[in-house]
Order: sequence, then structure tokens, then C-alpha cells
Amino acid sequence: MSIRNLDDLLAEGVSGRRVLVRADLNVPLDKQTGEITDDGRIRAVLPTLGALVQAGAKVVVCSHLGRPKGAPDPQYSLRPVAGRLGELLDAPVHFATDTVGESARATVDALADGQVALLENLRFNKGETSKDDTERGAFADQLAAFGEAYVDDAFGAVHRKHASVHDVPARLPHVAGRLVLREVEVLSRLTGEPERPYVVVLGGSKVSDKLAVIEALLPKVDRLLIGGGMCFTFLKAQGHEVGTSLLEEEMVETCGNLLSRAEGKILLPVDVVAADAFAPDAAHDTVPADGIPSHRLGLDIGPETVAGFTAALSQAKTVFWNGPMGVFEMPAFANGTRGVAEAITKTDAFTVVGGGDSAAAVRALGLDESSFGHISTGGGASLEYLEGKTLPGIAALEN
Repeated sequence: MSIRNLDDLLAEGVSGRRVLVRADLNVPLDKQTGEITDDGRIRAVLPTLGALVQAGAKVVVCSHLGRPKGAPDPQYSLRPVAGRLGELLDAPVHFATDTVGESARATVDALADGQVALLENLRFNKGETSKDDTERGAFADQLAAFGEAYVDDAFGAVHRKHASVHDVPARLPHVAGRLVLREVEVLSRLTGEPERPYVVVLGGSKVSDKLAVIEALLPKVDRLLIGGGMCFTFLKAQGHEVGTSLLEEEMVETCGNLLSRAEGKILLPVDVVAADAFAPDAAHDTVPADGIPSHRLGLDIGPETVAGFTAALSQAKTVFWNGPMGVFEMPAFANGTRGVAEAITKTDAFTVVGGGDSAAAVRALGLDESSFGHISTGGGASLEYLEGKTLPGIAALEN
């Protein structure tokens, strides 16, 4: 990757200089209490922020959270994140109540060397996500005024052509942060010449969301294991009854074509946990994948499937996993995801968890994060990188 990185910037000296850091602090919040339920993305940016603080920079952090509609919305405020970030840094984080307004200017101006400020949610300003280059550029001008250098450490956002990701780097000396550098190094191992056998595990709800990455990966992988809600469209393509399970009818023919082209590479569930309803206390049992009752829906892969997937994974030298195997948030339907995740940790392979719900599942199920080779912070960005797409944030850093 022909990109300058944080070490290059630190070598030039940042003491007393304002450094604008684009982080991905888009953490899940409890809808009732507003409390952070998973601080993994905050912890992921600590190496970059810590290095800048120690070097005496005036650190200005910006991020988005959720999908507000270009205007302030209290439920998407980054204020709880500022509190948690301060706890993890063991130092106060000064919070600006707007993005580029009076509070932001005053907060940034008041920073001393080695202090950190967090601006309010970037998406409270419609210029952040605007498709109009002029409007987006005007917002980027205001953001860039807060920094003398720019660090992108928001891998989860590099696939977005947004002001803070794509346009600000054109206005400031720019480098990749520790997290972005690590993500690209890891994913490039998967797109280059991965050690074989190379096994990919895909889950999640929709085939349509993963179709491009399936098309890109099929020629490169040795086995492709498919679970989660998306497996039912593949099972339907085999002619099986899937009951009221999640189904993309318009994708059935596509799945059939993939299966016929895959030359035995694709491994589907042989049993599923079928329930009467989508509810944590719904009556359920394990049934053959070709015998789902018409009134039931599959909410997890079954134990025989876990055993089969485990056998395939045990031979692997490289593993990429993206997407849960079932509705892991409900304990009754978490065993498939847990079983596959534990199987991945027991291999001798280089293992990558592809962000998003997979990373959330690792933490929610209490699994040891250090037992995986790498846990990505960017689900969509990871998939688009593996598809071979140009990521606007990475392209901006390369310029």
C-alpha cells in the first residue's frame, strides 16, 4: 500500500500541532438507556490516539454514529462515546456539541498539547454525506480547518465517499492510522495468495448483500460454508421446503446458478433449528435441512451442520468469516454461531473475522478475541475490499 502512515507523521513531530483524526466510533447504543453495549470500535482506535497524545499533539477526533438525516438528533449524539473514550484514555475528552460550529471552534482552540477533543456526530451536517461535490467540499473545508494534519483510522467508513473520509485528505497532509494500516495489510493477504486450504464462512440474512463477494471469492476459495438466513435461499434453489424462513425469492435462480458453477465448493446446512416464531422463547427443535415444516422458520444451523463446518475448517490454513450462523442475540439460536466461531479459534489457520455482526457476536458470546488472527472493524468495507472495489477513503490516502 503506497500510503504514508502514522509513524511517518510522528517522525516529523506533532507536538503542539492539531491533528484531525477520522475515527469509526459508530458503536451500538441501548435504545432504552442510551448506554454503549459494545465498545470494540472505541478500543480499536486507542493505539492511534494514544500515540498522538503521547507525542504531544492536540488531537481532534471526528466520527459518525448511526444514520441521522443531516440534522442534530439527540439519539445519535456522540456524548456517551466521549465519556467512554475518556475512561479508556484515562484522560478527559473535551466534547464539542456541534460539528463545525461555535462549540467545535471553541473546543478545538482551547486544546492544550496532548489533549483530545471529540466533535459531535458528523452526520448532523448534511454536507458529510452529500452527493453534491460542492456541498460536501464546503463541509470538508470547515473540518480541515481544525487540523494541520489528517489521520484516517476509520476503516469501517473507507468505502464511503463522505466529506471526512474522501474530501478532507485532499486538503491536509494525510496518513493512515494504525487500524487502517493493519486492516489493509490483513485483507491484502486474503486477496493475494492466501495459504491453502482457504475456507470462507458466510452468514447473515441476505444473499443479495453478499452476492458480489461470493462471486469474487468463488474462484479463489477451496470451500465456501454458508449459514445464517441467507442459506434458505440456497436450500430453496435445491428444491427444498424452507417454511416461513427468510427467503429472497428473486435470488433463488441466482443461487442455483452459483451451486452449479461451484463444483462442490459450497457447503450448505444439513440440519437447522426450526421455530414456531421469531421470538426468544418460541418452541423449536432441530430438523433436517430438507425437512423444514411449512409453518416453521429456521433460526440457526443445527449440530450436524456445525460438525460438518468444523471438519472443513479443521483442514484450513486461511479462514475468513463474515456473518452469524443464526439469530445469536437469542440464546436458543446462538449455538450455531458459537460452534463455528469456536471451531475457527481451534484451527492452525490465519483467521480473519470480517467485522459487523460477526465481530459483535464474538464479543456478545464471550469468546476470546485474541484467539482470532484479526477482527475487522468494518463489515461493509471488508467485503468491498475483498470484492476488489476501489474504496474512496483508501484512494484518497494514496493520492
